[in-house]
Amino acid sequence: MTDLFIHILVPIAIFTFIAGFTLFAVYAERKIAGFVQDRLGPMETGKYGLIQTLADILKLLQKEFITPSSADRILFALAPIVIFTAVFIGFSVIPWAPDFMPADTNTGLFFIMAIVSIDAIGILMAGWGSNNKYSLLGAVRAIAQMVSYEIPVGLSLIAAVMITQTLNLNEIGHLQGINSPESIYFMGFWDVTDIGGIFAWHIFQAPHLLIVYIIFFIASLAECNRAPFDIPEAESELIGGFHTEYGGIKFAFLFLAEYAMMFLVSILGVVIFLGGWNSPLPNIGSIRLADWTTGLGWGLFWTITKSLTIVGIQMWIRWTLPRFRADQLMTLCWKILIPASFICLLISGLWRIIVML
Repeated sequence: MTDLFIHILVPIAIFTFIAGFTLFAVYAERKIAGFVQDRLGPMETGKYGLIQTLADILKLLQKEFITPSSADRILFALAPIVIFTAVFIGFSVIPWAPDFMPADTNTGLFFIMAIVSIDAIGILMAGWGSNNKYSLLGAVRAIAQMVSYEIPVGLSLIAAVMITQTLNLNEIGHLQGINSPESIYFMGFWDVTDIGGIFAWHIFQAPHLLIVYIIFFIASLAECNRAPFDIPEAESELIGGFHTEYGGIKFAFLFLAEYAMMFLVSILGVVIFLGGWNSPLPNIGSIRLADWTTGLGWGLFWTITKSLTIVGIQMWIRWTLPRFRADQLMTLCWKILIPASFICLLISGLWRIIVML
């Protein structure tokens, strides 16, 4: 009975977090956009416009279900569910704190890469099921972009895994802090196992891993269809992309999935490259900052803080950089990121064999 209760409670908790995060993120994005564009953003609905997003959600929930007369009703109805479910299940193997995660599996990283890929199938279902040429064109371009950028994402994660020698996300987190079961070396020469903090993060365990994370971050923006990689949803070209025909609660699920994906790739990057739940504060002599700021509560704080910081950078980039053309988008992927990922992959192999053994 206890296991059944946990299996019911955990998905509810994850969904509640995603919904709460989306409400916060939409408001934050509007405020960031206002700041970047020298305006105020939401101000009228609630104090400082705090309940504007809640009002928008209530508006969506009250709208009637509209399905185009010539649409494939089954595909049209299932697409938002498939898209959201693919992202939602990805949270099941994410460690939020030391040994604190819904499911501890030895193939957690592989599981996320596999399950999130189903997102592309849902997008194709949405475009095809709408029976709208603009929606179909938006879906095809979105899938071409997502499939292409999955390659540098996968290669960058493999480059990190070659250093850690494990696909277990919980173990990867442990390998970046003072409780690491193995010795940690800053840039391969300075033992920082007892010092911990930012010096123990993976991006500083080898010189090329910072570049690997930058590749991962850029490619993850494209995976989320975030600017400057949002051409599948470019209003000036494709009306609204693959979700042109969606409204009400169906659109809300698509919107929820997009923001959930933003947080998922952010927290995945944090776990793999930025120390996970481990404190950025190092032990300095008798001042044991890392020891004092490590534990379950602190782990949750550091994981969420780091992830929200990355989400904030994603929003900042959206309102700063212009949108890429389709040819520029593919050129960046196939001629720059993928070759750079292969080079980093080679360096990881050589680093593991020559330096770490």
